[in-house]
Amino acid sequence: MKRLLALLAVLACSGCQTISYYGQAIGGQLHLLASARPLDAWLADPATPRDLRERLQTAHRIREFASRRLDLPDNASYTAYADLGRPYVVWNLFAAPEFSVEPKRECFPFTGCVPYLGFFSEGAARAEAAQLKREGLDVHLGGVLAYSTLGWFNDPLLSTFIRYPDAQVARLVFHELAHQVAYAAGDTTFNESFAVVVEEEGVRRWLEAQGRGADLEAFRAAQARKRAFAAAVKETRERLAAVYASGASADEMRRRKRAEFDRLRAQFPGAVPAEPNNAFLVSIALYTERVPAFEHLLAASGGDLPQFYAKVRSLAKADRAVRDTLLAQYR
Repeated sequence: MKRLLALLAVLACSGCQTISYYGQAIGGQLHLLASARPLDAWLADPATPRDLRERLQTAHRIREFASRRLDLPDNASYTAYADLGRPYVVWNLFAAPEFSVEPKRECFPFTGCVPYLGFFSEGAARAEAAQLKREGLDVHLGGVLAYSTLGWFNDPLLSTFIRYPDAQVARLVFHELAHQVAYAAGDTTFNESFAVVVEEEGVRRWLEAQGRGADLEAFRAAQARKRAFAAAVKETRERLAAVYASGASADEMRRRKRAEFDRLRAQFPGAVPAEPNNAFLVSIALYTERVPAFEHLLAASGGDLPQFYAKVRSLAKADRAVRDTLLAQYR
């Protein structure tokens, strides 16, 4: 509560729209925290359904592995559980100009500038998306299963992902805990790419430790499909950036934009929106663009996670231009 009050004090100096946006964020965070109960309480409660009890026990083992074997923060995060009664905890809204592959950025205290807005209400997110579309922007709205408060609060396990397969629960827990290890304000691609590498390495080690070879192969196959899609999105984004910088007419750029999305859609049926959308490309690139660089850093650390984390923390503190130059060596 003290941290929330401190945030409100900062917001008192901000515009009404910022206060309104943070108001829904604070209200949503308070509701989430109020809904959480310690795992021990859920496990001791005879009213807890058997399937949920089993999922919570698995999540507890995953949480212990995270600190004991992956050197992720050993704190109260993911030692409680909240049933939210909805499919996603938040909805992230991305926006980009019609002829740009760069996101519209929003700047806030503490987190810096970010390329999306997060809403606890799907209705509020859709209303904002409609407004941005009226302004002529491409928009993409995506549901989010989990997020990190960067250690400000003890993030709980959530009903939005607790019944997912074991590897996916582990992936999310490891990913969100990674955000507590290192965070570069205003550099979402850095933060998310680092967390993706931690989650993949963590799931690999967790499944190997349990001797679950078949599950590990299935996870690797799923990640390979994601990598292939991310690579295709990166290529599409680069080609479109050239189109938008070409000086072609608006009609010609729209034609070539549709053609690029038709190509991507043919490669990955069902994975691409029906309407050509730069904001969709942004939403994918943010999580994958720096993954090869962090994989190189992990390999250069000999797979030693504490050493890897130290290198990443050092990069997070560096000037953005210096950080980008160093990471750009590894593509």
